[in-house]
Amino acid sequence: MTAVRMFTQADVEPAVLTDCVVAVVGYGSQGHAHALNLRDSGVPVVVGLRPEGNSFEAARRAGFEVLPVAEAVKRAGLVAVLIPDMAQPAVYREAIAPNLRPGAALLFAHGFNVHFGQIKPPAATDVILVAPKSPGAMLRREYQRGQGVPSLVGVHQDPSGHALELALAYAHALGSTRAGVLETTFADETETDLFGEQAVLCGGLSALIKAGFETLVDAGYAPELAYFECLHEMKLIVDLVYAGGLAGMRAGVSDTAEYGDYVSGERVIGDAARQAMRAILADVRSGAFAERWTKEAARGGPEFKRIRQREREHAIEQVGQRLRARMAWLSEAD
Repeated sequence: MTAVRMFTQADVEPAVLTDCVVAVVGYGSQGHAHALNLRDSGVPVVVGLRPEGNSFEAARRAGFEVLPVAEAVKRAGLVAVLIPDMAQPAVYREAIAPNLRPGAALLFAHGFNVHFGQIKPPAATDVILVAPKSPGAMLRREYQRGQGVPSLVGVHQDPSGHALELALAYAHALGSTRAGVLETTFADETETDLFGEQAVLCGGLSALIKAGFETLVDAGYAPELAYFECLHEMKLIVDLVYAGGLAGMRAGVSDTAEYGDYVSGERVIGDAARQAMRAILADVRSGAFAERWTKEAARGGPEFKRIRQREREHAIEQVGQRLRARMAWLSEAD
């Protein structure tokens, strides 16, 4: 197991960004939080967006100078590419690459397109990764509280010899050095992120919830009971895991639940599931998944849309919609 370096505020020279105009390309979940935190940290920021896009006026109302992407790139010493993965290659080719200033650096919050060769920056360009480990809303909220969320940093190209220094200064301006910044690579960030999404966080979790729900309903139990036991209460358990790890979760549930965890968990996630996880990881590392997703997106996403619609029609969604309508605290949280 390779040791990972962690950086804190003591390891950073914030002045690296003081006179560097950062072009934040995109103003969605991550983009708006990056732009606001950078500005509040004293970093000069321009926002690059399509003039007809939904975010253009939102960024302008927030007080930013908002420019077409090409014009923002021309102004910048660092270009932060924070638009969705599948939109990045075209925007890079059409607006970023032709207008990137000599000596300007490129930053990504996810390594997908660089790692899998969809974007190939010039060899003379510093290419860095700063990936906050939270949604943008939390990144912004914790910054405003004087705290921060952890980030990953990595260097893909370092012709200047100062790429890591630049990445750390950017992470610091986001507030992440308050919590700790871990060093990684574009490859490791991308591959672990894709694997986690598919095998555990999204794909694995969704399939586990549906399988549990279907097992109870097929055995004759009320769908409402199955929903509560297999989906609704998931948040209670995840919150315990999030706050205290698996040990914290086990300390927070009943002894009966803890014993059931020990004797039954491996029956669900056994050798077959582990083999499937290894196969998923192999597809991620080989680029097979990236190729499949890139081709699917280029076709307009027919498989993606078909499966999305099928999943929305699953019985668990119909039951959940009725039950959640009675949970006033959900709308209050929104």
